[in-house]
Amino acid sequence: MALSALPPLSMRDRRGDPDSFAQAMGESYERFGFAIVRDHGLDVSLIDRALNATKAFFALPDADKRRYHVVGGAGQRGYIPFGMEAAKGADKVDLKEFWHVGRELSDAHRYRNDMPHNLWPSEITTFRTDVYGLYAALDALGLELLESIARYLRLPDDFFREPVRDGNSVLRLLHYPPTPPKPDGVRAEAHEDINVITLLLGAEEAGLQLLTRDGEWLDINPPEGALVVNVGDMLQRLTNHRLRSTTHRVVNPAPERAHLPRYSIPFFLHFAPDYLIETLPSCVSAEHPNRYPTPITAQDFLFERLREIKLA
Repeated sequence: MALSALPPLSMRDRRGDPDSFAQAMGESYERFGFAIVRDHGLDVSLIDRALNATKAFFALPDADKRRYHVVGGAGQRGYIPFGMEAAKGADKVDLKEFWHVGRELSDAHRYRNDMPHNLWPSEITTFRTDVYGLYAALDALGLELLESIARYLRLPDDFFREPVRDGNSVLRLLHYPPTPPKPDGVRAEAHEDINVITLLLGAEEAGLQLLTRDGEWLDINPPEGALVVNVGDMLQRLTNHRLRSTTHRVVNPAPERAHLPRYSIPFFLHFAPDYLIETLPSCVSAEHPNRYPTPITAQDFLFERLREIKLA
């Protein structure tokens, strides 16, 4: 399938014609579970600083990085070493290491017990400022995109505002090291995301693919500076699969590029921990009966899935 089957959407169109943008985005999600979004307005220098901080951290000696691994923390904050995470049902671990940053909360906040404190590597003095700055920018952009999704679903534009307020969203700094000649596994095995939507900043190296409804793997190579935004399992559940969470993976590079690392920065936008994920009545009909008659809180759903991918 040609890449042109997944055309980029422009945030300029959203601001000029919100109905048409919402329709195009919703149709992309119903067909692919993915959309490519350009002209998003994120500060390029902010992205560059966060990427530089990412590369600086993963260049540290292994012993230094492991000082920031939280044993028993379900991979929610800090460093997650190479070879720890596996896709649901996979028999091999992914060939990656990563760092998680969550929402900064006061000690008195009602979600403090659900969201651990962040860790910040002392070896990189600008890490906290640069990385959390990107977290905040993606958090705001994600809410703007959710307004378009709400409009497509014929919901009030602000439908998602309260459900994601102080949500348990996570910024992941990902490093896929160079691959050996005969790697035992792939960079990221086929999986779906747990959360509401994922905002992914384009990687320097290719490898991202989504599985189409026809059972074909489609390469996703967004234009420079564009975002890949995909539906997660929480939104799929809420919409009774009208908006679907699509299987995707990161394949190993071609032999001539195997010596190069790959970095990417996905932002996993989540509901607040106590938000009850209950199927939208407008997404239930005689032709599409409710797949999830029993609601579940976002926090319970998250940890159910974290156990499946071997982080909890």
